Amino acid sequence: MDKNQLQQLRELPIEGVAGRLGLHVERHKSLCPFHDDRHPSLSFNVARNTFRCFVCGASGGTIDLVMRHLNKDFKEACRWLADEHNIIRHEYRPPAATQPPPFDAARYSRLFSSPSLGKAARQFLFERRMLDPRVVRWCRLNSWRDRQGINWLQIPYFNADGTLTGIQNRNLDYGSTPEGIPRFMFPRGSRCGIYNLPVLRLLRPGDELFITEGCSDCWAMLSAGHKAIAIPSATLLSHGDAGILSQLHERHSVSLHMYPDCDVPGERLFLQLRGILPRLERHQLPPGCKDFSDYYVSSKKQNNV
Repeated sequence: MDKNQLQQLRELPIEGVAGRLGLHVERHKSLCPFHDDRHPSLSFNVARNTFRCFVCGASGGTIDLVMRHLNKDFKEACRWLADEHNIIRHEYRPPAATQPPPFDAARYSRLFSSPSLGKAARQFLFERRMLDPRVVRWCRLNSWRDRQGINWLQIPYFNADGTLTGIQNRNLDYGSTPEGIPRFMFPRGSRCGIYNLPVLRLLRPGDELFITEGCSDCWAMLSAGHKAIAIPSATLLSHGDAGILSQLHERHSVSLHMYPDCDVPGERLFLQLRGILPRLERHQLPPGCKDFSDYYVSSKKQNNV
């Protein structure tokens, strides 16, 4: 990782990182996981983006919190934070430069003019996720295999006008690949904020638009027949993307909906989004379903019985 990426990790909201680790933060405090704590003694300073326990003395920033809580060294903690929050990790390390190069849309656009899917990608999308082929074509998903034999799914991000702004490469063999191979990889300069923005052009007054966390839930929602967009997380939402969300109801006269993931981060994401979108409607997933993609696959399997 370069200095800019490390700075991104250090600037992740400390309370958001704590939530991802499973800590329940209320009024900037939580139970300290580093000692037998019955009364919240772990305090979070959101201005300085740090934590400190006034009982055992544990303190630090985002990376330190992950290192201590998950018992990881510095590099492992950085990798965990990057994968957990989809922080861009470059495909290779460019030489030091005063200004990072912009995303080369012209170089990559041809990949999605006639996308193709290998065997691993087809199994992932159609057998495991049971997606509608029309959705896969709409999203222009592509796949490739690197020199190490690792299968990657290429997920293009477009703005509302259909201009390519970034690419997310998803490791389809994650968990069985050598240590150090990330789950996600992005070409230099990729801007991967709100996913599936071209759907905004299809909205009509009175339509329902679902907001999901991550591309997989968005594909499932589209396959279920709904119009949908996806965001990586509320903590990674840029000011520009937040502005797009806040204008959705007023500009397009649509109702906004969400199925929060069945975990603490998912519930927190919904509450954070409702701070931007007061009219965001909450829907409850059935018991046993961790996210909408899981619910969609379960429903498809039941209907196929």
